[in-house]
Amino acid sequence: MRDDKLLTRIAGLLRQAEGTDNQHEAEAFLAAAQRLATASSIDLAVARDHDPALRSRSTPITRQVMIGTAGKRGLRTYVQLFVQIGRANDLTCDVASNSTYVMAYGFSSDLDTVEALYASLVVQMVSASDAYLKSGAYKSETAEQVVTRDIGPWRRRVVETKPLSPITARLNFQSAFAERIGARLLVARDEQRDNAIRDEQAGSDPAAGTGPGERESSSTAIALRNKELEVSDYYAQESTARGTWRPSRATAGYSSAARRAGDRAGRRAKIGSDREFGSPRGALES
Repeated sequence: MRDDKLLTRIAGLLRQAEGTDNQHEAEAFLAAAQRLATASSIDLAVARDHDPALRSRSTPITRQVMIGTAGKRGLRTYVQLFVQIGRANDLTCDVASNSTYVMAYGFSSDLDTVEALYASLVVQMVSASDAYLKSGAYKSETAEQVVTRDIGPWRRRVVETKPLSPITARLNFQSAFAERIGARLLVARDEQRDNAIRDEQAGSDPAAGTGPGERESSSTAIALRNKELEVSDYYAQESTARGTWRPSRATAGYSSAARRAGDRAGRRAKIGSDREFGSPRGALES
């Protein structure tokens, strides 16, 4: 299992993000936190690939993560945020039909990282959407909604434009926030993976008779692929989910203005605090 010191180091980077008013610095610290998590994940994957004993001790698991209580509105955007973070950290997720919890499949260390990141980011997502609604900026905007209407003898689905309601504004804002966070974390993860493989390609192992480029096929790239397949196989065996979860429904209404605001907030997001990383796991209500 990953050393607790890793989460402490990630928390330190994220506190630095909170401590700056410079958007570019905040983004850099977030990217550094994700790259650190990815580097540790790569190290573990490579070690497992070379150590059968470690491989037998460290295997994928299933963890149920509570998102909120039944009946709370907006839980789908909370789930969307968790799934986006999980995707950047090698998790596969199933979602409860009412979005109250997620079943996450992957390695324990990756699950720990995702829960730590989520605990911080969901607080910021809610805070940013609250500020957006409080500003009143949404009141002059509109939303598009697909509805069914009787038109003559036929019932047809049509797109109608209506004033943007607070709940539609919040859902669009938070959905765009989650998408932007996911994109940022994926970029940081892919950069770290590329760097690890490139560093390996640039080296050589004279004792083994290998040269630049030859070690990639026997270590980092292979280890990452093996890890991916192991999680995929485990998920296929353990999951009982039916159907495909989608982050949003057309009937909720679509607002480009609220999504732009959420995207901007996702770009500015700063993560982490001691209390968030040290708090017990539990449901986060909408």
